[in-house]
Amino acid sequence: MVITFLVLLAVLMLVGTPIFIALAGSVAVAMGSFSHIPLTIVAERLFAGLDKFPLMAIPFFILTGSLMSAGGLSQRIIRLANLLVGRFTGGMGMTAVSASMFFGAISGSSPATVVSVGSLLYPAMRKEGYSGQFSIGVLVSAGSLGIIIPPSVVMIVYAAVTGVSVGALFMAGVGAGLLYAACLLPYCWYRAKKDGVTPMKPPSWSEVLLGFKDASWGLGVPLVVLGGIYLGIFTPTEAAAVSVIYALLVSALIYREKSFAELFQSMIEAATTTAQVMIILAAASVLAWFLTSNGLAAMLANAILSLSDNPYHIFLLINVTVLIAGMFLDASSIMVILAPLFYTVGIRVGIDPVHLGAVLTVNGAIGMFTPPFGLNLFVAGTISGVDYVQAVRGALPFIGIALFALILLTYIPAISMWLPNMVYGG
Repeated sequence: MVITFLVLLAVLMLVGTPIFIALAGSVAVAMGSFSHIPLTIVAERLFAGLDKFPLMAIPFFILTGSLMSAGGLSQRIIRLANLLVGRFTGGMGMTAVSASMFFGAISGSSPATVVSVGSLLYPAMRKEGYSGQFSIGVLVSAGSLGIIIPPSVVMIVYAAVTGVSVGALFMAGVGAGLLYAACLLPYCWYRAKKDGVTPMKPPSWSEVLLGFKDASWGLGVPLVVLGGIYLGIFTPTEAAAVSVIYALLVSALIYREKSFAELFQSMIEAATTTAQVMIILAAASVLAWFLTSNGLAAMLANAILSLSDNPYHIFLLINVTVLIAGMFLDASSIMVILAPLFYTVGIRVGIDPVHLGAVLTVNGAIGMFTPPFGLNLFVAGTISGVDYVQAVRGALPFIGIALFALILLTYIPAISMWLPNMVYGG
């Protein structure tokens, strides 16, 4: 049964079958062929996989990002980022990184960050003299910050399948996101220097203050969300619902760049995105149940531990496994399928589950722009007009930089854990 499942799953993914069909369908066929368990269990597990309270935050955060993007926040964030770092050599590339951090703190989604930032910055970067490959590379890599910087949809999924505190994970995401961004910035400087790109004229203090004022309402979203959580005012799920109300009020009553009909269209788009995420999570939960019920999860955990019980070695195995999985699966699916397994292994060798969640999230972020199926590579093509091969070539140097950041994050736990330890007292 297991061999049939693995072969069918590989075939379905190779021929381009949607991921949720490949996951749930291969389980259903394998069970129908070799098991007497009624196939209704597949449908039951599909719904059970979504019956988790933390997952309720996902549609709210997706809707918040959609509303703020439609309401004119993207332009304000990019303008502010450019005012802050555009004066330096490589400033436009640094603007892409900084703007992705700001927008990631609102959307919680990597593809949404790439679209919102890239659609405005790619033409501007090409106009300033940056090469097409570098421009698209920095956008797809910086866009992956959307799932690292809190609030992160991927971290919510990790919390749902492992029981780890969402608040602690969000705090760990701050350190991980800052490290990730800091590793990208020097390469932006190097490429601009090499290509002879001239930095922009330094803005005046009044222009910087005006930029902060113009973007302040939008930047209030992470303050409302994170501040409300850590002050104990509401839970992460309640914070997500509050962020929707805040985003709607800011977009409709303060920025007022879109009509109510256009804002409603953004709600429809958010619903579509939510459905895409949720159906993958549901199918991935079927696979996770299949692996567990057949003893494969325990078998894999014991096999890993038989190789070594050294946390450094275990982390190396985890990183290699998730990086390979990231070439084919999105970060949320990886969390549902692999996080319970690695959580069990990590606990047994003394790895902090919050630190593990941050490392797995950064792994998933790298997978978002790693060929052959990195989603950001396909999304970038739709906003820039570049072909897939050019997007891959542009992304390759940034994959190396991201792997360096991953190594630092993995083996220096204090990078991700200093803030959770400070907020939660260790």
